[in-house]
Amino acid sequence: MTDTVKLAAGRAYLAIPGPSVIPDQVLQAMHRPSPNIYAGALVEMTHGLVPDLLRVARTQHNVAMYIGNGHAVWEAALANVIAPGDRVLVPGTSHFGCGWAEMARGVGAEAELLEHGTHARWDLQQVAHSLKADPDHRIKAVLAVHVDTSTSVRNDIAELRAVLDEMKHPALLMVDCIASLGCDRFEMDAWGVDVMVAASQKGLMVPPGMGFVFFNDKAEAQRNTMSRVSRYWDWQPRVHPEYYYQYFNGTAPTHHLYGLRAALDLIHDEGLENVWARHQRLAQAIWTACELWEQGGGPLRLNVTDPDLRSHAVTSLHIGSPDGTRLRDWLEQNLGLTLGIGLGMAPSDTPDWHGYFRLGHMGHVNGQMVMGMLGGIETGLQALQIPHGSGAVEAAARVLAAR
Repeated sequence: MTDTVKLAAGRAYLAIPGPSVIPDQVLQAMHRPSPNIYAGALVEMTHGLVPDLLRVARTQHNVAMYIGNGHAVWEAALANVIAPGDRVLVPGTSHFGCGWAEMARGVGAEAELLEHGTHARWDLQQVAHSLKADPDHRIKAVLAVHVDTSTSVRNDIAELRAVLDEMKHPALLMVDCIASLGCDRFEMDAWGVDVMVAASQKGLMVPPGMGFVFFNDKAEAQRNTMSRVSRYWDWQPRVHPEYYYQYFNGTAPTHHLYGLRAALDLIHDEGLENVWARHQRLAQAIWTACELWEQGGGPLRLNVTDPDLRSHAVTSLHIGSPDGTRLRDWLEQNLGLTLGIGLGMAPSDTPDWHGYFRLGHMGHVNGQMVMGMLGGIETGLQALQIPHGSGAVEAAARVLAAR
């Protein structure tokens, strides 16, 4: 008999902000032999994915599917509407806003980055000032991250569109919904978004490997003015295919498509409004627990103090170096619970994830999973003697028990 009981035995829980937990239905759908990629059931199934993807994005326009991650569709979106020498405006909220700006520079654009730190939404007055200073409309697009996965800040896309409209600026509004699609409310058409990018591995509950670019008629018109678009990234043949292979410019991601079909069925069977409401309630339980942990005189604190600015898909916390890494390591080794590292939160250019951790609560997540995660974190705080307030798990339970 060993001296230490192995409490991490059993099914591990990956509570990072993507890749998210994969539903059994998705795994089972993917567990099959390779299909015919030229005709038959796969072709018909792929046609049916398009309207259901559009329903999740709340748009009646177009979606192009790519084999790639979120960074791939950053570039795909830019390649269709931004030419070398064009300017883009990027109101940044840390890691991923800066990343999209760098991607734009990589395709030859000039990127004006408006930094807003790691705790707050954009200053829309700054955005308006930059648009006003562009009377010749050299700015061709505003690149906006709906939820920055590093900070858990949730930005207001509708307000940003209102600024563009007020300034009568024709720039495309391009939005990164990689962390938020299927988790936080997003209304592509109602909010006036021209281009939106998403990926398979978060709210869509499919393994990493597929990305999506949604775009409207205004963006398609911009694409048609481009003198050159990369043959691979070009969205035109993907949304207007004469032959099946044009959906993906080559071999289809066959098993991802089966998984995506099962995931979209789960979303629409639950109802998208209900999916959003579930994420909101689970997030409120998590925030309630974290706010009580903060009251114990220790270093732990939520990165975003205002609940109205927080994502319902991810929560970022500061706990001080090296306790972030100590806590993550202890939970993974002793309880089988894996939390996300911090990204882009350090004051310097050098990543310092030792003082931060992130909780992913996106996609295939329910109440017992969240309560298990919170109970696990409290166990780790106690085991490592990290000061924290009491009653957090009980308070979270009251949030979920309320009708």
